[in-house]
Amino acid sequence: MWVYEKKLQYPVRVSKCDPMMAKFLMEQYGGADGELAAALRYLNQRYTIPDKVVGLLNDIGTEEFAHLEMIATMVYKLTKDASVEQLEAAGLGAHYANHDRALFYSNAAGVPWTATYIQAKGDPLADLYEDIAAEEKARATYQWLIDMTDDVDLQDSLKFLREREIVHAMRFKEAVEIIKADQETKKVF
Repeated sequence: MWVYEKKLQYPVRVSKCDPMMAKFLMEQYGGADGELAAALRYLNQRYTIPDKVVGLLNDIGTEEFAHLEMIATMVYKLTKDASVEQLEAAGLGAHYANHDRALFYSNAAGVPWTATYIQAKGDPLADLYEDIAAEEKARATYQWLIDMTDDVDLQDSLKFLREREIVHAMRFKEAVEIIKADQETKKVF
């Protein structure tokens, strides 16, 4: 059960209309290494992870939904004042024709989100290493997005998200060590 507080995890500000940047941000909305895939991956994996770290997957999975909300807010703010011509020039013409200005789970290239983005092996170590890799890929994508905009307000929010990916990767690394130590104590000699 969640308690929803009607505010973003971190403020999202943008200083200008920028449909091209909105298109690039869609990678973190509906891409393979984006926030939706991460949230669903972690909340799914928690059912086959040892009790000692199940709370971690729940906490991080829930936080990823907060990040998804931030990305959606960025995309909305970057496109809300854009003309149809600006959307077309940014490569969002097909999106507009299909969805108007509504968000749709797809990546920056317009490829729809798919459940194949979610990895769940059932082996705690394999899943956690996958999670570490996912967080590192998201961190890299956020850095590239930061590099692609000169909007300092937008950069601020993206830097917050990049830093959270680093924290998540560190927490998953800690979980790996907990599980390895637990497995060592259960070995029969």
